[in-house]
Amino acid sequence: MRALEEDRVFRYAMMGLLGFKELLERFAKLEERQVRLEERQQKLEERQQALEERFAQLEERFAKLEERFAQLEERFAKLEERVSKLEERFIRVEEELRDLRRIVMAVSHRFGILSEEAFREGMKYVVEEVFGVARVERWVHKDNEGYVYGYPSIVEVDVIIKDREHILIEVKSRVSKSDVAELFRIGKLYERIEGVTPKLVIIGGFIDRGAREAAKALGVDIRPIAE
Repeated sequence: MRALEEDRVFRYAMMGLLGFKELLERFAKLEERQVRLEERQQKLEERQQALEERFAQLEERFAKLEERFAQLEERFAKLEERVSKLEERFIRVEEELRDLRRIVMAVSHRFGILSEEAFREGMKYVVEEVFGVARVERWVHKDNEGYVYGYPSIVEVDVIIKDREHILIEVKSRVSKSDVAELFRIGKLYERIEGVTPKLVIIGGFIDRGAREAAKALGVDIRPIAE
């Protein structure tokens, strides 16, 4: 033991015999590996930090995209609302133009500018709109007894048969109580000839007050050409 403490050469010789040098080399290699691992760890930490930064940037971009998407949705909702309002206005304008056209036709017929045939032809779509049918037939009968007009004559009236219901229709530019009485008598004649009680309808442009009273009394339905 004294030799180990006092004799350096002897001490190193003993260390060599005991493999201390080998241990030192292995320890040095371990330290080297540790250094490399620490370097790799440092790189991994740097990469992790870079990834975290990129993730934070992506989150920020995603938040901005969500905000823009919300703004776009809001703008789209406003556009839909505006389009809906425009459609409503367009429908109202169409209805007003339709009613105006009907009134102009009624006035034109009333003052002789438009013939009876042209007026009836122009009012066909009104009948289709009111009753939801496209086919209107013409009932013609020779009234030899003069039941309708008080003398033998040809009686004509438009007829719609819908769901087994017979509907007699007259279209007038101006409806008076005499028009109501006329259709009532035609309805009675139709009932005698066809054996069916018809529904009576007058579609008119201008309706006299007396015509409404007569219609109520005789069970005739008066409908205006335009609202």
